[in-house]
Amino acid sequence: MAIEVGTPAPDFELRTQHGETVRLADFRGRKHVVLVFYPFAFTGVCTGELGAIQRELAGLQNDDVQVLGVSCDSQFGQRVFADREGLEFPLLADFWPHGEVARAYGVLDEEKGCPLRGTFVIDRAGTVRWSVVNGLPDARDEQEYLKVLAGL
Repeated sequence: MAIEVGTPAPDFELRTQHGETVRLADFRGRKHVVLVFYPFAFTGVCTGELGAIQRELAGLQNDDVQVLGVSCDSQFGQRVFADREGLEFPLLADFWPHGEVARAYGVLDEEKGCPLRGTFVIDRAGTVRWSVVNGLPDARDEQEYLKVLAGL
């Protein structure tokens, strides 16, 4: 079960596709965070969803908001995926311990070993303000993220 709106977002430390360390705590007091879990790089629905985020990136990521994509793929797989798809936001590797961050957010499908399609909007104070969790085959609508961010 996914963590609830109004609760503190679990902190984490993961590496980007470029090997840089990202900590959720680094954004506290500075930026809202749109945390987007996705099952697997190079799959149809995931490629479509992340491509839609890239097309809306000007409205989703700015001085006030940071988008972070998270999957259990390795940092190296994330790098090839981001380069191939032209993704200009951090993709974080929840590779080892496998799915630890997805598990903390309640979106790890333990049987399949990948995250469900969970999105969490986290405010500057580190509190979850909005979330949606879809099953593996069900794409999310990035326009919903824009609406939520406009209300923060």
